[in-house]
Amino acid sequence: MTAATPPAPSARPSGPPSGPPSGPPGTLLLLVRHGETPTTGTVLPGRTPGLHLSDRGRAQAERIAERLAGLPVDAIYSSPLERTLETAEPTAARSGLDVKHEDGLLECDFGDWTGAALAELSALPEWQTVQHSPSAFRFPDGESFTQMQARIVGALEGLRTAHAGGVVVCFSHADPIKAAVAHALGTHLDLFQRIVISPGSVSAISYVAGQAPAVLMVNSTSEPLSGLRAP
Repeated sequence: MTAATPPAPSARPSGPPSGPPSGPPGTLLLLVRHGETPTTGTVLPGRTPGLHLSDRGRAQAERIAERLAGLPVDAIYSSPLERTLETAEPTAARSGLDVKHEDGLLECDFGDWTGAALAELSALPEWQTVQHSPSAFRFPDGESFTQMQARIVGALEGLRTAHAGGVVVCFSHADPIKAAVAHALGTHLDLFQRIVISPGSVSAISYVAGQAPAVLMVNSTSEPLSGLRAP
């Protein structure tokens, strides 16, 4: 969930490394947040259907496809919501790959908070728990942050196993991506709000058998991505 006051950026560098990691090629998962929508930054849309990209969001989707040029993408997966599927379309068109639905990449189920204005939510006492102790919070009639993290981590585990040694692009949402990055870093979920995931950004995690995940970049919005994997 995007707070009314943005948290401090992640301590990890946002840009890609100067070259591909040394050693055996791992499975590279690129976590892409969907582009902007007309309600980005003002409303908590959650899983509400029918929310599409804005003009700026569509431009961000095209830019993502351009940045991915030169990477040997093996598969594309997306949350089944319209805004993520629309963000994935340019990448699919350039790569010639189909976009596969993956429910594990879905936005958090915000329950009764779905569709509420962020300005109203930030005035609630519970908002402080959301920001500072999210592991202890469950959305009314919705999902807990702990459940959300377990869901996306499990989905990414399945994708990296299914495409071992390959490059997989996963189109998702801010909170699930933040939770996945925190898990890969070994960071407690209560600190995950410190990670910033902007619309149209790419974060990259490399998985090599027998090693801890390597977070190669977080919240990158401009650099070409071909350097993440040797030709």
